[in-house]
Amino acid sequence: MTNWKAVAVGFVVILVVGTGGLSIPILGQIGAGLLGGFAAGYLAGGTLGNGAWHGLVAGSVAGIIVSVLAATLGGLLGLAGGPLGGLLGGLGVLVAGIVLTLLFAIDSAIAGAVGAWVKS
Repeated sequence: MTNWKAVAVGFVVILVVGTGGLSIPILGQIGAGLLGGFAAGYLAGGTLGNGAWHGLVAGSVAGIIVSVLAATLGGLLGLAGGPLGGLLGGLGVLVAGIVLTLLFAIDSAIAGAVGAWVKS
């Protein structure tokens, strides 16, 4: 059973640290995923698999929401080049967002397992 409170806390940690981590391009985002996944796994507790699951869900939700927002913004900005520019701009950002989601999810799952291990 998923502990949505743990997932929500992990998600908020990812967003807050990720926003602050924009000044350090790659390390800031990876650090955000690690800290958010650790928080979700720690709060969920239980086995390593349980912590990894909660970290994975928190990282995935954060990645999906950021991807959809970025794709919408890319599509709107691309409309300056006409309807085809908006479509291509939005799709390009969405593909990049899928990679971002995987990045958030993988390191968050690993950190979630560590968080559950620390708590036990």
